[in-house]
Amino acid sequence: MKKLLALVLVVAFTLVVFVGCGNNNNDVTTEATTEATTEATTEATTSTVDPNAKSEGVMTYAEFMAAKNDKGEYKDVPVVIEAFVQAKQVYSKDYQNTSLYLQDGDGAYFVYRIKCTQEEYDSIKVGQKIKVTGIKSEWSGEVEITDATFELEEGEYIAAPVDVTSSLGTDNLINFMNQYAVFSNMTVEAMDEEGNAFYFNYDNSGSYGKDLYFKVSVGGNVYTFTVETDLCDSTTNVYNSVTNLCVGDIINIKGVVYWYNGLNTHTTEIEMVESVNGKSEGVMTYEEFEATENDQNVVIEAYIQAKQKYAASYGNTSLYLQDQDGAYFVYRINCTQEEYDSMTIGSKIKISGRKTEWSGEVEISDATFELKNGSYIAKPLDVTGMLNSPMIDQHMNKFVTFKGAEVVAMADGKSAFYYNHDNSGSEGSDLYFNVSINGTVYTFTIETDLCDSTTAVYKIVQNFEIGQIIDLEGFLYWYLAPNPHITSIKVVV
Repeated sequence: MKKLLALVLVVAFTLVVFVGCGNNNNDVTTEATTEATTEATTEATTSTVDPNAKSEGVMTYAEFMAAKNDKGEYKDVPVVIEAFVQAKQVYSKDYQNTSLYLQDGDGAYFVYRIKCTQEEYDSIKVGQKIKVTGIKSEWSGEVEITDATFELEEGEYIAAPVDVTSSLGTDNLINFMNQYAVFSNMTVEAMDEEGNAFYFNYDNSGSYGKDLYFKVSVGGNVYTFTVETDLCDSTTNVYNSVTNLCVGDIINIKGVVYWYNGLNTHTTEIEMVESVNGKSEGVMTYEEFEATENDQNVVIEAYIQAKQKYAASYGNTSLYLQDQDGAYFVYRINCTQEEYDSMTIGSKIKISGRKTEWSGEVEISDATFELKNGSYIAKPLDVTGMLNSPMIDQHMNKFVTFKGAEVVAMADGKSAFYYNHDNSGSEGSDLYFNVSINGTVYTFTIETDLCDSTTAVYKIVQNFEIGQIIDLEGFLYWYLAPNPHITSIKVVV
């Protein structure tokens, strides 16, 4: 592999999260927050008050559920409840409101778009008792409180999650609406015929940073779950856990039993029970690999996503590997031509070597290998929205996609691509080209050890026109910054 100089990508931390689920503020951009994540509610706290005690004139949960919705003569009849804050969504500066997940000892409430200032929002703490006055409403089956005002009160209570797995598929499940719950031993199902384990947005129309949708099954029934980015944005563990799911994984799920024409849980935590990419004894997880210091020995198992051409004079190749948790680049692994030919795409492989780093690129060197039983081909992860975020390095070496990039001129102001980084090469050399994404220019590469001059992607770049809009796929290689090795390009416009 030719390790050539790449232009350094300068990225700014401007992560923006968009609302995109249910009846949320679909046109509101908000600052990322992690305050409402599951860490605050994993363990039940000792209540400082009776969680069911009510002040004078305040409804019990049973009385709230018996109250009429905002229809006809009951349209302006308010409900008054007291409960405890279990989570809060991000604050909308444009609309000066937030949404709250509340619970007491008997049941739970969802308060939709409650008006508050930034200072009031900051004063609302998880576990705190709150009095809410508003209108009982229903939206696509979800019972909520709208047009609400609030008053903070003394007392603290955080509900322990209740396991509702046995209630799935029964009429009893609705009785747990808006409660913090656990769903045990759920199997991840494909979202579509292509085998995607999750979608960005319900119809896969989004990109990184949008709400996540995924399907799970138990007892022969399939359910759709959501990671609501107003609650758990793309900086949270649960968001990244879902983007690493594989069809067939068995997981435990924690979240709020939200409703949208049926169960549509707002997920806050994922626990892996059994991974389709389980490791053999003595093999590191990706997390353990990441935690290992450079120049230390490592043993990993993953799946071959691509391989560079065989270097007959050196008897080696370089491999792009991935499992459900992360990706690896194995540099110049020794093999015979016959062994190289046996390394088919998707094959499981065990690698023993030394963890090294070169100009920011984490790789495995001085490696040996053993092919194993098993197969997995990763779907491209859309990281378009991450390019200006430090979160991008968490996906180093993964198979990724970039959407809606515009071809822009190279440093000379007229060329749509260079042969080599400085245009010193010719036909057969690596190709470098610039694209603009969301107003920032990045340099991508066609690495000829991976995609040589006979490939379609090489020829597409040779025929680039400045101003074209393209979608790209490739591996998130690193050289001082992201320097993707592109394998596929689609000209959009």
